[in-house]
Amino acid sequence: MDAFGAVINQINSVLWSYVLIVLLIGLGLYFTFRTGFIQIRYAGEMFRVLTEGAGSKPKDKEISSFQAFCVSTASRVGVGNIAGVAIAIVLGGPGAVFWMWIVAIVGAATGFVESTLAQVYKIPKEGGAFHGGPAYYIQNALHMPNLAKLFSLLLLTTFALVYNSLQANTITLSLESAFGWDRAVVGVVIAILAGLVICGGAQTVAKVAEKMVPIMAGIYLVITVVVMVMNIEKLPSVIGLIISNAFVPQAAVAGGVGASIMNGIKRGLFSNEAGEGSVPNAAATAAVSHPVKQGLTQAFGVYVDTLLICSASAFLVLLSGVYEIGGKVTGIALVQKALSAEVGGWAISFIAFMILMFAFSSLVGNYYYGEINLAFLSGSKTALYVFRILVIAMILFGSVASLPLVWDLADLFMAFLATTNLYAIARLFKFSKIALDDYQAQKDAGADPVFNPSILPSLDGVQAWGVEQKKK
Repeated sequence: MDAFGAVINQINSVLWSYVLIVLLIGLGLYFTFRTGFIQIRYAGEMFRVLTEGAGSKPKDKEISSFQAFCVSTASRVGVGNIAGVAIAIVLGGPGAVFWMWIVAIVGAATGFVESTLAQVYKIPKEGGAFHGGPAYYIQNALHMPNLAKLFSLLLLTTFALVYNSLQANTITLSLESAFGWDRAVVGVVIAILAGLVICGGAQTVAKVAEKMVPIMAGIYLVITVVVMVMNIEKLPSVIGLIISNAFVPQAAVAGGVGASIMNGIKRGLFSNEAGEGSVPNAAATAAVSHPVKQGLTQAFGVYVDTLLICSASAFLVLLSGVYEIGGKVTGIALVQKALSAEVGGWAISFIAFMILMFAFSSLVGNYYYGEINLAFLSGSKTALYVFRILVIAMILFGSVASLPLVWDLADLFMAFLATTNLYAIARLFKFSKIALDDYQAQKDAGADPVFNPSILPSLDGVQAWGVEQKKK
């Protein structure tokens, strides 16, 4: 098993040190320039469209733009925002936070492109619902069915099974540390609660996410802002430390600048998922009048995840001064120690509660992605029931297991997913650019943009919008 783990680590090292850095940053910059810095130029429009979606009421089986945003945020906002940030700082130093910011800013353009494409190539389901994502646009637009099936299987396995075992593992470890609760008992309770939600189907998951995400993110941000205000005089020096260490890391950082960049990019992608191909699965389910609306909404989600929540965790750790580069205390334990140093011992229980909220929301969000990709592979109800049993079984397994190898496998699968999806959106980018130009033209004319697929040079693979046009 040690030899297998060493091989996985070696493959991850190559993929993350060379392939993905070039692809993520390179394509992100390409999308940024080609869209005219959409992630900056359209920042206000992103927020407007998000609030517009929050005020809408979906019909029948429809999922609103805001609900789709909450589902994707539920999956994004998990242990990576707390434990992952602490791990990045311990391994890569404070400079890793800077590279997480870069991944977020550049990745917002990538997030816009992949989610807009997911909307363009979504497929209609009964009752006004939609399905879509990379597997769908790889098969229907690129006509690569085998690659689409591979992607779908990888995503289903990674998110619904592997990631959910990791989320459950984090929940039980955190509650055991805070309250001494038996991990097996906690695991059974979490599995039952998750089962009640996921067996309700996509709409139930969307409704739960819509309620949980704003509450949990708001509570966590408030407490970290309080800590920042308490240490306001240290804030400028901490920001300076993050920026300076991004290019000249402290001597204790093994691997120097390379380690800082790699840990920042890896944990940044794990957290905000821009370009990975997961978020488009949620983006495609939204009922909107124009694909660009959901593209903008999901691009804003990258900012919420990394520039807000991950930064909050980073400032919490760095302001406390209790971290040690290369030290043994890392992850959740480090965040608990940092907050305890600032506000007292009750912080251990508070972080345990936040981990429960963040990780549980990720459980249901990850399942949602899995269900969409299972529908791509098989429409059988039997397959769906078996899949739900497997998800619950992996939650139980993760609750009591030791999972260092599973984390490495998660990084490996994530690399494969991102590489496949980035290849697809690079080839299909021109369609998202046409949609963006159309959106801007309609906005300039004072209209609320409505998408007409006839503007595309080819309707190959476009299904949902054609159906809607016929109905009109």
